Amino acid sequence: MSDIEREMMEYDVVIVGAGPSGLSAAIRLKQLDADLNVVVLEKGSEVGAHILSGAVLDPSGLTRLMPDWKEKGAPLNVPVKEDNFYVLGEAGQIRLPNALMPPLMNNHGNYIVSMGNVCRWMAEQAEALGVEIFPGMSCSEIVYGDNGEVKGVVAGVFGLEEDGSIGPDTEPGMELHGKYVLFSEGARGSLAKQLIAKYDLAANCDVPKFGIGMKEIWEVKPENHNEGEVTHTMGWPLGWKNSGGSFVYHLDNNQVYVGYIVDLNYKNPHLYPYMEFQRFKHHPKIAKLLEGGKRVAYGARVVTKGGFQSIPQSAFPGGALLGCSVGLVNLPRIKGNHNAMHSGIEAAEAAHRAIKTGRQGDVLADYDTALREGVIGKDLKTVRNVAPLNGRFGPLGGLTLGGFDMWFQSIFKFSLFGTLKHGKTDAEATQPASMHQPIDYPKPDGKLSFDRLTNVSFSMTNHEESQPAHLRLTDPNVPIAVNLAKYAEPAQRYCPAGVYEVVEEEGAEPRFVINFQNCVHCKTCDIKDPSQNITWVTPQGGDGPNYPNM
Repeated sequence: MSDIEREMMEYDVVIVGAGPSGLSAAIRLKQLDADLNVVVLEKGSEVGAHILSGAVLDPSGLTRLMPDWKEKGAPLNVPVKEDNFYVLGEAGQIRLPNALMPPLMNNHGNYIVSMGNVCRWMAEQAEALGVEIFPGMSCSEIVYGDNGEVKGVVAGVFGLEEDGSIGPDTEPGMELHGKYVLFSEGARGSLAKQLIAKYDLAANCDVPKFGIGMKEIWEVKPENHNEGEVTHTMGWPLGWKNSGGSFVYHLDNNQVYVGYIVDLNYKNPHLYPYMEFQRFKHHPKIAKLLEGGKRVAYGARVVTKGGFQSIPQSAFPGGALLGCSVGLVNLPRIKGNHNAMHSGIEAAEAAHRAIKTGRQGDVLADYDTALREGVIGKDLKTVRNVAPLNGRFGPLGGLTLGGFDMWFQSIFKFSLFGTLKHGKTDAEATQPASMHQPIDYPKPDGKLSFDRLTNVSFSMTNHEESQPAHLRLTDPNVPIAVNLAKYAEPAQRYCPAGVYEVVEEEGAEPRFVINFQNCVHCKTCDIKDPSQNITWVTPQGGDGPNYPNM
């Protein structure tokens, strides 16, 4: 596609992705200089359509960006009023006293929010300042300058033929150039992945780590609702060999966010994250909450969990990585939106300083420094050993040692562990199926638990079926010849949307089928495939999930 002639538009700053980091950068740039030309390109059908987060929001980033957010009507309407942490067994639970939890785990002053709605509101604030926002515009290609610097992106390609060729209805898109291009694509961004490889940005950091987060919105009976309650659990059903856990957040209007995160470093390829989530809802404590209620939405998205030591170099010639594109989630707090906003502010300020002095297309080194040494680095450094400890000692050992490490650092400002390494990537952690027993999961009952395809319909996902599949196999023979033979083809199970199937018909060889129309853009396959044979690329603009209040 690179030899196609396209229209070109020039901006001071081009921002890829209208999430909390991209919108924060856009707003801050216009606050600093109203005359800057700033554009935000969003692949979702509208701002917020692809935003999925827990979410309990630490408002520190938003307050730094807009101290008067309350007066401006930000949708932070449900302050946290009750904080619970439980260790679950199959039939009961033990509540951990809040006094045992490190101070950083306290949710006092935070808000239960829909980050999709927060981003919709932020987009309104950005547009009021003069930012141009184009939803439904997937950025499919990076444009490089004569010296190898990033100078723009290609956006808005529509109507390619199924094989990727140009057809009679193809819209070639346009090139949007900027003095700097900021990438805020979220976890495992497709263009960010290319940039990390091209500029070797991960040369001096640990491997990235991820979890798959699945979430449903439920309307529950009024007597079961407790607005402002935040509950986290660990233990059953994942047990003590696999790390992960749940969140249950009571927002307003008798709605509850019910979610489950399975860390993708699990060894057993028979493990089925989606069914672990469905099984969790049958725990007596959760079943009692949901009884008589109804599920109204479903979605899934990977979350970064590598932390401080997994942050790649965030600046490169002509641009920078923001938010979860660089991996800024505080794992034990299950929070990254505040750091995403801080990163957007830092990137905007660095870009503004550079443009003001006549620079463009170079490395915003002061952004990378601010990210590591400023408020984000301080937030992540204290919790940097939690994920490695979970990986080495399991969730129970990780809880004990990680809790000790966070308390120790809170008091003495250093860690006895130093900075631990993660070891293997999540793909490399997968062991051969022969080393593990298959797991027998209960069949969904249609009341508390649901099959995948039924739930995917509640994500309102849609893809134009005649376009090229956006899930690319490096070698189409690997899923059957390697992954099925050695790993029982885990793509059938790790995908939370039922995209991948192994079809076995009598008298025929097994076939690997990709139902890309179901894809909710979670990116799990790009991360967990043990052969690293699947690459997620962006489909045409506007396609994918259409989340209402996630």
